[in-house]
Amino acid sequence: MKYADLHVHTSESDGTFTPEQLVKQALERGLSAIAVVDHDTVGAIPGALKAAQGTDLELIPGIELTAQYGNQEIHILGYFIDFQDKVLLDKLKLVQLNRIERIHKIVSNLEGQGVNLNTQTVFDISGKGSVGRMHIARALVKEGWVATPAEAFRKYIGDKSPAYVAGFSLSPAEAISLIKGSGGVAVLAHPYLLHNDELIPEFAGYGLQGIEVYYPEHSQSMVNFYLGLAKKLNLLVTGGSDFHGSVKPEIKLGTIKIPIELVEKLRQGIR
Repeated sequence: MKYADLHVHTSESDGTFTPEQLVKQALERGLSAIAVVDHDTVGAIPGALKAAQGTDLELIPGIELTAQYGNQEIHILGYFIDFQDKVLLDKLKLVQLNRIERIHKIVSNLEGQGVNLNTQTVFDISGKGSVGRMHIARALVKEGWVATPAEAFRKYIGDKSPAYVAGFSLSPAEAISLIKGSGGVAVLAHPYLLHNDELIPEFAGYGLQGIEVYYPEHSQSMVNFYLGLAKKLNLLVTGGSDFHGSVKPEIKLGTIKIPIELVEKLRQGIR
């Protein structure tokens, strides 16, 4: 059997592996395909494609777009995108500015909680990559405010935590349209985080094409439920580990993997 992990991140967003290290790891773990889906950036894709050239690994160009629905953060995965599409790249520039603004707002909120985090520490950790909450979590660990990134999310910066800031510029409909406009297939990431499955038919109405059924936080009953929902709504089924490297050491590349047949169905979704 051949398997794929369709949810992996690199150091271009909030992962710790470079694109080249990621490809090497995927080959070592016997995967046939991986999808690089960094948050709101396609910066890792050229390097990953080059590293995968001449190997048995298929590198699927992708992205994880952050959208907002009310006060809720929604993540839409895009697969087989044209990562050089001008409309996509222009929009991502605006999204990156939005991300930088958000970091300053979260750090300000942390001050209100008595946590005086140096903003520059966050940007030093993110480097030239797409800055996000994981970089804040790592900065909080580095400056001794928490012991682990997980504690940072739980106490301060998780979706329901006191320093959290929403305010993303894309709606789910816009994210889906952007992915499809760049030739990709739009898939809802980790649907359990919605805490409202009634939103999924609404997103399908916007043109959503798939749902991430297989995910580390999904119980078997959740998997069964989302499989049934995908069938009912005629959505494609995907899955992946949401691999971030050393910041989530319990999640290994390929922890969640799907049969390559599901990748072929995804590819057909483009047509």
